[in-house]
Amino acid sequence: METVTYVKPLKNHKIEVRFNDGIHAEINIRPFIRPQGMSQPLEDEAIFKTVKIDEAGGIIWSNGFDFCPVFLRQIAMSKDNNYNITSDFSQ
Repeated sequence: METVTYVKPLKNHKIEVRFNDGIHAEINIRPFIRPQGMSQPLEDEAIFKTVKIDEAGGIIWSNGFDFCPVFLRQIAMSKDNNYNITSDFSQ
């Protein structure tokens, strides 16, 4: 089962994530932020920086907006995204 083992907010509404299988990616969250609804508060950099790993191995922000690990993995592995496989499972 995929789980996120590390998440870090970056500039320009991007996050750095690592998965338990060694996939390491930078993901642009901007396309998922809508003008209304639960994702809208992520426009605020202070709220965007509150991202953390949730109990299901996905990620969640302080306002409750979240991504499951399976969907994040699909984004990470998409042809339009930069990712790499590492052997460092310690982070």
